[in-house]
Amino acid sequence: MKKAIIIGATSGIGRELAKILVKNNYKVGITGRRKELLEELKATSPENFIVQAFDCTTESNSEKLAELTQQLGGLELLIMSSGTGDENSKLDYSEDEKTINLNVKAFTEIMDWTFNYFRVQGFGHITAISSVAGLRGSEHAPAYFASKAYQINYLESLRKLAKKPIYITDIRPGYVDTAMALGDNLFWVSSKEKAAKQIFGYIKRKKDVGYVSKRWVLIAYALKIVPSFIYKRV
Repeated sequence: MKKAIIIGATSGIGRELAKILVKNNYKVGITGRRKELLEELKATSPENFIVQAFDCTTESNSEKLAELTQQLGGLELLIMSSGTGDENSKLDYSEDEKTINLNVKAFTEIMDWTFNYFRVQGFGHITAISSVAGLRGSEHAPAYFASKAYQINYLESLRKLAKKPIYITDIRPGYVDTAMALGDNLFWVSSKEKAAKQIFGYIKRKKDVGYVSKRWVLIAYALKIVPSFIYKRV
């Protein structure tokens, strides 16, 4: 049986991915702050889930991951599905600090620990959910968009460091029907079930980058080529 850890499995995409992994012969360590939701998920397949409730912005991620990996009896896949961000055009630093603590600081510690574990082991697969938002800046949520740009570049850096068979998959969703969907009148909104299914497909194919839904690659292409003088007027 394959071994995986999902950071952020209490709700949304992470929770749906946990269900998919169990159906595909994985034993899964599930993490998050809300232990009752993790236990609820474990109850659906008690023999295949191990619960480790912790807050990755305040506790030692390295220590918690080492403990969970030991309980699992190994690790082949880690999925980082925990992130945060709010509209903050007023630049309230207390709001930005929450985004930085999770999307940058906790993300980096988790990526570093996992990559080094796989480097010693000689194989492994890291999958992290960044965002199409990381491709350009935004006046509505500057810290969130910047933090996703950080993640995209960090994952690319790990990919350059990695020697196969260590794989790094960067998932860049557009809008998904979760609490993280910012704004009104959203378009091309995927259900969390559809998003998780597509993400698992990218994982199986060991893709470097995957867009969810797939049509968001068109938006990504447009964002990359539009000149700055035009973009800032949009």
